[in-house]
Amino acid sequence: MRELVAVIVGSIVGTSLRLGLDTLVPHTGEQFPVSTLVINVVGSFVLGLFVARVWPTAPVWLRSGLGAGLVGTFTTFSALALSMVTLARSDQLLLAAVYLAVTLIAGFGAAFLGISVGRRRSRAAAEAAE
Repeated sequence: MRELVAVIVGSIVGTSLRLGLDTLVPHTGEQFPVSTLVINVVGSFVLGLFVARVWPTAPVWLRSGLGAGLVGTFTTFSALALSMVTLARSDQLLLAAVYLAVTLIAGFGAAFLGISVGRRRSRAAAEAAE
């Protein structure tokens, strides 16, 4: 039950953050979806950071709330897919391809960076504790 509550609370926060960013950086269906790209790249970094830094010692309910709840609702594949289809239907095929490439490269890069930063911080914290 604790995991479910954590996911619900995390989902409220993640969805609210996503809506806030979408409101600050709006786009039409024919424009490059900057807010969705930023959301997915930031989310990839944060999840990578959580996995490396928080997951090793966090209880299951916290991992559920942060992963599936917060980051899972902040980033969504459905938003990426919708942006791709909308651009393609607007005859913006090159822009759709660029968006997909940038999203994949930046997302994987951000996840790798998040894991790297999290591991370094975990090592530094462990060394400081000694």
